[in-house]
Amino acid sequence: MKTPVLETRRQVMAAVSNAFPGGMDCAAARLGIKDKRLENQIYETAGCKPLSDAEIFVLESETKTEHLPDYICAMYGGVFVKIPEAGELDNVDLYQRSLAASAQRGALDQMVASALEDGEINASEAKKIRALHAKYMSASLEAIGAVIELHKARV
Repeated sequence: MKTPVLETRRQVMAAVSNAFPGGMDCAAARLGIKDKRLENQIYETAGCKPLSDAEIFVLESETKTEHLPDYICAMYGGVFVKIPEAGELDNVDLYQRSLAASAQRGALDQMVASALEDGEINASEAKKIRALHAKYMSASLEAIGAVIELHKARV
């Protein structure tokens, strides 16, 4: 299951770097910079600018994460939906995507039920519900997009 949407670009950079195989040291090496420089770029210390979108993309391509697009879409009140390519799709993949969307929906329903146990939804619970709803919508739209892509008429 996907992780929740991160709230700051700094959290995005740290999560992507830490998710890199081998950790931050290997992430720095992949970008061709020293470990300390990567740390300074993540925390914007020592006069260093943050990682560029392109640098984050390089790391996310290898970690198979989508923290940056999720973060940017959430800033605008939307959700990131990855459009699959037909070449990578088959019926097993469609089933896995459908199952992932169902799991997201289950997590959302569980959170709503848990939040309503005391009869009201507080601000923290509402935030979690909205984040889980965004993940469910993204997974659902991705599953439908995959079905359409795999079965669309070829001209």
